[in-house]
Amino acid sequence: MIFTVWVAVLGAVLLTLALTSSYLRWMPVTTSAMCLVLGVAIGPAGLGLLKLDIADSSVWMEHLTEIAVVFSLFVSGLKLRLPLNNRTWRVAYGLAGPVMMLSIAGLCLALHYLFGLGWGVSMLIGAMLAPTDPVLAALVQVNDARDDDRVRFGLSGEAGLNDGSAFPFVILGLLMMRGDGSGFLGEWVLRNVLWAVPAGLLIGYWMGRGIGKLTLSMRIKNADSTLSPNDYLALALIALAYVAAESVHAYGFLSVFAAGLGLRQAEVQAADEEDAPPAEHLVQPVVGHEAVDPRQAVLGDTQALGDGQVAAGVMMSDMLAFGSLVERAMEVFLVTLLGVVLATHWDWRALAIGALLFAVIRPLSVLAMPWGRLLDGPQRLLIGWFGIRGIGSLFYLFFALNHDLAPPAAQLCINLTLSVVALSILVHGVSTQPTLAWYERQKTR
Repeated sequence: MIFTVWVAVLGAVLLTLALTSSYLRWMPVTTSAMCLVLGVAIGPAGLGLLKLDIADSSVWMEHLTEIAVVFSLFVSGLKLRLPLNNRTWRVAYGLAGPVMMLSIAGLCLALHYLFGLGWGVSMLIGAMLAPTDPVLAALVQVNDARDDDRVRFGLSGEAGLNDGSAFPFVILGLLMMRGDGSGFLGEWVLRNVLWAVPAGLLIGYWMGRGIGKLTLSMRIKNADSTLSPNDYLALALIALAYVAAESVHAYGFLSVFAAGLGLRQAEVQAADEEDAPPAEHLVQPVVGHEAVDPRQAVLGDTQALGDGQVAAGVMMSDMLAFGSLVERAMEVFLVTLLGVVLATHWDWRALAIGALLFAVIRPLSVLAMPWGRLLDGPQRLLIGWFGIRGIGSLFYLFFALNHDLAPPAAQLCINLTLSVVALSILVHGVSTQPTLAWYERQKTR
């Protein structure tokens, strides 16, 4: 009966979004904000159709949020087509590295000195809430592989990198709360920073690039540009990159993002050999293209394209469509669940914490960076505002809950994290479309 109710609610939410999408696109509101409101309406604070105990469901919620983040990271990597030596990448590196660490430090200090929380729990909550989210930040990320706008590209790269680079600080917070003394610090630096971060990136990147080159060469050789199932390839690469990294104690999140990036770089190399633009904008696979005649499987001027372009275009189009579908479905489900439990776990301190994080700590951390000519003033302000929190923070929360948090600390982490994430969904959701419209007008001028 409970399963039936969950399925019915999910179907009703999806139907509501499908029917109202033509109205929502003209309103300053995002799909995530609508899902949050719908979740509150059907939860204990509204109709009371659904209830969820966070503590009892933390194990499966950790895996569910992990799947959502993993797919989103892979898609983010696929979208980033600029060469790794391009100057625009410096924006992403700066945001995912120094800006994130400044945000963690600033939030940790605020939680300790302004709200009287212990250092361990302050570090843990700061690490949970500092990284921007790859799932909910889709509107402010690159539109497609041709988009090299530095604001969008920087936010996309940040969302892909910092969900893994924040992990060491989540673990640091957990270690600090165990009260084992300071002896863990050296081991933490070696294992969780110097090893896990670069190892995850290198494993995923070279796996994605190697599999991409192998796949394209085999499809060209066997005249199989359109018939292979690319969703299988995406699932396989995500799974193998994640497991390969985790098996050597590296970060699976970073590995999956880097795998998508490496796969895209394999496509870039193939396109450079034929002096061609991104292939997925020149060809479009038809529905069920794996089962039809190859001559009828692709829309576009295939006569003017090389075999490598067709193969790469079909592969990228399929993977992006498949990954985006999973990402959107998980976003709807998880944000609706957040709305269901929000009333039970709302903490009014989140208003002050959210205001500090969104309007002070994140913007000042961005402005403190020596960007030079990479970003102008309006771009820095825009990036400083778009520090959207979401599913990534929820994953870190459930990860921490499943690692022996004491009940008082666990309840504090649940309440503050859920409340600040909900605030981000509402505040950033309402402001995203008007702010982006203003930015596009400034670019046109």
